[in-house]
Amino acid sequence: MKKILLLLMMLLTFFVITACGTEDETNGSSENSDSSTEESGEDTSSDEADASEESDMPEELVMGFVPSQDSETIADTVAPLADKLSEELGIPVEGKVMTNYTALVEAMGTNEVQIGFIPAFGYVLANEKHDVEVILKSERYGSGTYKAQYIVSADSDYEELSDLKDAIWAYGDPTSTSGYLFPAAQIMDEFDVENPETEFFSEAFQTGGHDNSAIAVYNGEADVATTFDDVRGDLEEEYPDIMEKTRILGYTDDIPNDTISVTKELSDDLVQQIKDTFLSFNEDEEMITIMNEVYSWDAIIEAEDSEYDVVRSTYEKFGDSISLD
Repeated sequence: MKKILLLLMMLLTFFVITACGTEDETNGSSENSDSSTEESGEDTSSDEADASEESDMPEELVMGFVPSQDSETIADTVAPLADKLSEELGIPVEGKVMTNYTALVEAMGTNEVQIGFIPAFGYVLANEKHDVEVILKSERYGSGTYKAQYIVSADSDYEELSDLKDAIWAYGDPTSTSGYLFPAAQIMDEFDVENPETEFFSEAFQTGGHDNSAIAVYNGEADVATTFDDVRGDLEEEYPDIMEKTRILGYTDDIPNDTISVTKELSDDLVQQIKDTFLSFNEDEEMITIMNEVYSWDAIIEAEDSEYDVVRSTYEKFGDSISLD
């Protein structure tokens, strides 16, 4: 009898030990499985984030410029700028010269150009029609604003703006802020006319650039030209006596400086990278020299959309007479 009881006790002990071992193995397997699942989930999430970032990065960026000088010259000049931006962002960047501001804004609207060097008026149009966003603007002579100027021949009889009645007017582009918009708006206000080209001036013609407008006065092809202040400084090397042969009759009100703007398709992270890279050019003498050669920029500073409200209010004077259509 004792032998039977002893045998039963031994069997019971064996079953308890076996059951505990099985439970530990099951729990351990479950814990390992949970841990593996958690690690796998973390890796998957990280991979998905990386994939998302890569999908937001375009294969190439295009920067659009409108020539304030000879188009071939500006194309060569901006090449190192595009190369440097490409190096910093890690994707190819192309500098593309556009025929005029309208073409540049349209190209940003179709995302053919992602970064645009656009003057104030062009930016307002691009923002209104295509949600283009300003991120930076130029600084010249320590200021984020500038004026448009009226250039006349030094030996002309013009002394006041009213003297320009029936004169021949040369301007660069009908969507240029300083070349056309602000001077035209000033004449509209001061002389109560709706169309300065036909109601104030005897003739008006488009030159395609600020420098060409100034040269038109220099050559006697126009009585007055409207340009940014002071385009003649960029022309002295080729026209050493331009300061003597021409003079400034007057100026418009302050205009917010031209912009670096981006399309809505770019991700916030990429826009910030572009912004930071351009701002870093302030510490790069070569890059700032290029910016100065292209558009007379002394520095690159931050900009906000609200700064261009003054341009919007001026644009309203023209209604549908100036558009991208």
